[in-house]
Amino acid sequence: MTACDILVSGTGGFAARIAFDIAATAQQPVNIVIAGRNRSRLDWLRTAANARAAIFGRSARFGSFAIDLLEPDAAPRLLAATQPRVVVQAASIQTSQVIAQSGNAWTRLVAEGGLSATAVFQALISSRVAAAITRAGRPTAFINCGFPDVVNGMITAQGHAVACGMGNVAILSNVFAGSASVRPGAAVKTLAHYQTIAAWRRPPAERGGPTPRVWVDGAEVEDVFARFADVQLTPEPAIEISGASGVPMMLAMASGGDWRGHVPGPNGLPGGYPVALCAGKVTLDLPAGVSADEAVAWNRAFEERNGLTVEADGKVVYTGRLREGLAAHDAELAEGFHIADLETVCTKMLALRDRLMALP
Repeated sequence: MTACDILVSGTGGFAARIAFDIAATAQQPVNIVIAGRNRSRLDWLRTAANARAAIFGRSARFGSFAIDLLEPDAAPRLLAATQPRVVVQAASIQTSQVIAQSGNAWTRLVAEGGLSATAVFQALISSRVAAAITRAGRPTAFINCGFPDVVNGMITAQGHAVACGMGNVAILSNVFAGSASVRPGAAVKTLAHYQTIAAWRRPPAERGGPTPRVWVDGAEVEDVFARFADVQLTPEPAIEISGASGVPMMLAMASGGDWRGHVPGPNGLPGGYPVALCAGKVTLDLPAGVSADEAVAWNRAFEERNGLTVEADGKVVYTGRLREGLAAHDAELAEGFHIADLETVCTKMLALRDRLMALP
């Protein structure tokens, strides 16, 4: 297989959204490889994506690479075979659909303690891919789609580079930009942690809790819930927006172009920010008067109150309701761990998840 422009690892709905939107929107020739272990699913994604490129008259071409991403040597083999300019890691051992599920002790822990309960699962494959990119030594942009608000900090704590993630803050920034309350073409900038998304899944009259910070044409919105009352997300993951949100960015990365928008976890930072891509680098593009320290502290505060933080020494710390919920089931896991022990802790967390999923 020859070198590709973009490697998409994973065959779920998120990866499909990415591939299908590349097929419909790519303005320049681009070569994409989709990787995963389900051969029939790979064949379908490749076929459908190439058909969509033909429908829309685009020069995107799609191939596939069958591999079990959980095999110990999968990441380096995949990178060696495809030699991508951009890696989009969308595979995980924890489905994002958990946010819309209920009926057992595991889904209750996630609902009450937050998605950081799943962080080690989201980090497993992504950390392996990041390590393989580091070892390969080639200039490769890495986009981690698995819970990037938190996981990207775990990846950088391991000593690996990650450009950013997709979705989350970009869900909100784009629905705000598309709101009837915003004139077409207005400049919208948003600071948003993933914990600020849930309110928008509820009807307007039931919304409450922390809000994102939003600026329209340079002026900060005072009452975000009131201004954007017409915005409505689904209870399920908003893949139609989140999976699409990073497509213009990854195409710019692949072609060496510039881009401005919103991403979670840029360069391992917590939460989500407005950013600029220039000369292959992702940098913060904050509203006037907002410093990088202020923006990072605002985002980090969410996980400090409840969730998971990564300390300077590599210690992963659970906080708030999540720590309390974990302690009720496994006191040792609730104490946190060093990032170097991620693989071992993931095995223990998988055992806990299996046990809790069997409990009402």
